[in-house]
Amino acid sequence: MPRPLGDVLLAVVLGAHGLKGEVRVKTFTATPEQLSAYGPLHARDGRAFTVTLLRPGVGAAKVNEAVVGFAEISDRDAAEALKGTELFIARTALPAAEEDEFYHADLIGLDADDAEGRRLGKVLSVQNYGAGDVLVLVTETGDEIWLAFTRQNVPEIDVKNGRIVVVVPDEVEAGDEADSEEETDEPQS
Repeated sequence: MPRPLGDVLLAVVLGAHGLKGEVRVKTFTATPEQLSAYGPLHARDGRAFTVTLLRPGVGAAKVNEAVVGFAEISDRDAAEALKGTELFIARTALPAAEEDEFYHADLIGLDADDAEGRRLGKVLSVQNYGAGDVLVLVTETGDEIWLAFTRQNVPEIDVKNGRIVVVVPDEVEAGDEADSEEETDEPQS
């Protein structure tokens, strides 16, 4: 059964830039320039924003940042009020993914099974803190499993059927057991 297509987060406003209503944004696109490629962006509350200016960040630390001007924002006060605003587009505005490609947003909510077909949980999110993508799974008990998002750890992705296959490395499982042992109030023998 095909999954419903929703909004895709493309950027978040980091703060104002200058006096003319420009903002600094962190982009979640392959390149910052793609932020304006899909038409107007929108916030969760429905406000629409048309990109009129886009300058990519400079330097390694700013590779996913840009300075953006919006037609709807013309002064610093309005720009400052946008700090923390997430900017989305409809998933249908993105081009279709090629075979063996997917958008991170398409993974959210997929069932995560092990190689034997046992349910581990669901995909909660895909994070990136600078060292590569991290897949976050949530189990039925609410525990989270964080895995490096590699082909070794996630050998199969089947968006169409709503599932991924996950191989949890031994050190992750051992780490979970160590954490649970530390949390008990009973003396260890």
